[in-house]
Amino acid sequence: MASSLDDDEILNDDYYSLLNVRREATQDELKVAYRRLCMLYHPDKHRDPELKRQAEQLFNLVHEAYEVLREPQARAIYDIYGKRGLDVDGWEVVERKRTPAEIREEYERLQKEREERRLQQRTNPKGTISVGIDATDVFDQYEEDYEDVGKGGVPHIEINKMHISQSIEAPLTTKDTAILSGSLSTHNGNGGGTINLALRRVTSTKGWGEVELGAGDTHGPLLAMKIFRNLTPRFFVTGQCGLQLSSRGVRPGFTTMLARHLDKNTMGYLQWRWGVQSSMNTSIVRDTKSSHFTFAMQLGVPHTFMMMSYQYKFQDEDQTKIKGSVKSGFFGTVIEYGAERKISRHSVLGATVSVGVPQGVSLKIKLNRASQTYLFPIHLTDQLLPSAVFYATVGPLVFYLAIQQLIIRPYVRAQKEQDLEIKQESSASNIAKKKQEAESAIMLMQEAVRRIIETEESKMGLIILNAWYGKFVTDNSRKHERAKVIDVSVPLQCLVKDSKLILTETTKSGLPGFYDPCVGEEKSLKVLYQFRGVMHQVLSGDTEPLRIPKQSHRIDADT
Repeated sequence: MASSLDDDEILNDDYYSLLNVRREATQDELKVAYRRLCMLYHPDKHRDPELKRQAEQLFNLVHEAYEVLREPQARAIYDIYGKRGLDVDGWEVVERKRTPAEIREEYERLQKEREERRLQQRTNPKGTISVGIDATDVFDQYEEDYEDVGKGGVPHIEINKMHISQSIEAPLTTKDTAILSGSLSTHNGNGGGTINLALRRVTSTKGWGEVELGAGDTHGPLLAMKIFRNLTPRFFVTGQCGLQLSSRGVRPGFTTMLARHLDKNTMGYLQWRWGVQSSMNTSIVRDTKSSHFTFAMQLGVPHTFMMMSYQYKFQDEDQTKIKGSVKSGFFGTVIEYGAERKISRHSVLGATVSVGVPQGVSLKIKLNRASQTYLFPIHLTDQLLPSAVFYATVGPLVFYLAIQQLIIRPYVRAQKEQDLEIKQESSASNIAKKKQEAESAIMLMQEAVRRIIETEESKMGLIILNAWYGKFVTDNSRKHERAKVIDVSVPLQCLVKDSKLILTETTKSGLPGFYDPCVGEEKSLKVLYQFRGVMHQVLSGDTEPLRIPKQSHRIDADT
């Protein structure tokens, strides 16, 4: 089952890690793990009052974990939502005798109701700001037309157009949503604006309908209707009709689109538009984890064209993408290429170079910040000048690398350090509690570990010589950082049974005698052990499963 346990949940209790069992563990595996810990922590096994008290606390924690995981209904909720899922508002009224599937459905219903209540108080703002820049004077100056302009002067760069649009959504009911949008545009000193109000209703799980009213000083009043309908699980249709009132009279328009899933990653679209600019468009879009491909062809007045584009997605944490496209039609031919990359948690920066006939050379800079989009289309030249193509390609790359090194990386690093510091401060008391529990557990393990070591030594079995858990600094560039590790030799030796140590894929910070020494940072487990008189060593990731002994862990005598 999938787990949604986050760091805060792990700080509280990871029941699977505590019992050292798989998330798919059977009832028998749970029972064996529970009994073993009960034998170790049972209060009646200790006479010292302090040890007895500590054993009672740990015994109760183990018992709580076992009681949750042994009950299918509670385990179903815990697997999806963690421990906090057992305390959700309204959960106490759910009948516990239902099946796990019914429990999940009821829990999700309660969660959905809470989300809908929050939705009533939220909007979904979206906006776009586009600033058009004319930089043709940099590459193609008109010196002969202006006698009063001295040669060698500073090129004239101007902002010749701007567009601003914004929209917000206001949920009225669980099915009805009001959408208010507006835009302002200006080009060479002339412009105008529009405002639109739309009401959308979800009619069923298969579709929705929308009515839109608009007004503006450029096109006049607008009345439009839209519908969306799933005809089959793989096939849907959309339709839109509208009436645009202007000084030239009433302009009707109609658009419909049919779409079908051709396979898991491929969609086919067929669109027909009738009105001022009538056209028919067909396209195929294939989107996979590593690429995005589009082929489109349109027949229309005045635009008829054929277009093909490809985008490659790198599987890195910055979500880097490179793309290229070619578009050819009655207007000419345009070739575009570019890239985009995530520069922070909520920001994506991209640049696209456009080279065409007769359009010339342009550069478009795009910044997505959360739900806001900022566009800077820069027109460089009306002709195909190699110098313009070169600077449009190399300039943004050099600028990005400089900004990345001087601003973005220091900012992201400082932000991560600040977030980590806040997280560590907020969890300091919880970590102190977990540390105390781990120390108590180690004290209770001493006698059991002594017996295990005696048994393993008698048969030259598995002896844990040293074990450390936490953050190790192995990169020379990070030597200034301090390693944050704890000694877990005793807890690991306590888990040895029949000369074997098996750790599951859950985080090791929840194991008996462990705690998290560096919240929010990557952790590993380093073990130096002896088996059959031979030294072995292994370094394992925090959530990686580990089985020892292994031949591959052996340390050669020559080293």
